[in-house]
Amino acid sequence: MKILEIIQRTTDFFQRQGVDSPRLTIELMVAHVLKRKRLELYLDFEREITEPALDTLREMVKRRAAGEPLQYVLGVVNFYGFDFAVDKRVLVPRPETELLVDYVVKNSAAAKSIADLGTGSGAIAIALAKSLASARVLAVDASVEALEVARANAAALDGRVEFFQGDLLAPLPAGLQCDWVVSNPPYIPSGEIALLPREIRDHEPRAALDGGADGLDIVRRIAAEAKPWLSAGGRVAVEIGAGQGSAAERIFLDNGYRVEKMLSDWQGHPRVLVAAG
Repeated sequence: MKILEIIQRTTDFFQRQGVDSPRLTIELMVAHVLKRKRLELYLDFEREITEPALDTLREMVKRRAAGEPLQYVLGVVNFYGFDFAVDKRVLVPRPETELLVDYVVKNSAAAKSIADLGTGSGAIAIALAKSLASARVLAVDASVEALEVARANAAALDGRVEFFQGDLLAPLPAGLQCDWVVSNPPYIPSGEIALLPREIRDHEPRAALDGGADGLDIVRRIAAEAKPWLSAGGRVAVEIGAGQGSAAERIFLDNGYRVEKMLSDWQGHPRVLVAAG
């Protein structure tokens, strides 16, 4: 079967199954299996695909049609210009979180230590370590399985990111003083989990999504617990959900922080809160 025929047939199938961006999805799958750039497919539409490659594609199509996120099907996602392996053990890193990373990178010329709480795939911690060569980066997650993914993603960094298993700041080395404490915590209100798209609701780890009744349980804990871990002038940066800006700001103000910045996403929603201790 030729590349173009596969793309056309699968696009029609994905449309019937309600898959978002059906043609783009199959083109990305084909490019992944053939280890080619997507746009290169347009120069090779008449190429016949081998039976082993077809078998791989059929399984990927089946998984995506069943609602599994495309990033899990491909096994990789690009975040802040770097590729990360992802699967059902970790939340899919999203472009909004790049706002947090970019702000820290641009405001951390002299940063010596950064702690990433709830690291998941390690995307934030690893992107920061790659972008800030002089900073010590420590990454924490309660999930042993998530840390397996994160450690694998960080393997090429030769220990530049240190990983700790446990609850938020608790497993970090005693006496550590951080220039930044950063986090993309779970922030979806519990009652809204069932309303999420099936790709998220049925496949991504609930513990990485569910932020309690109003979505701000972990944000409250970070605000309450981070101050003793901050160096002089140290700051906290946390991602929040759409509509949570005012409440999150109040939480940090009530805990004695100065809110330095509220970064908005591309839809204009407050998305990342930066607070000075």
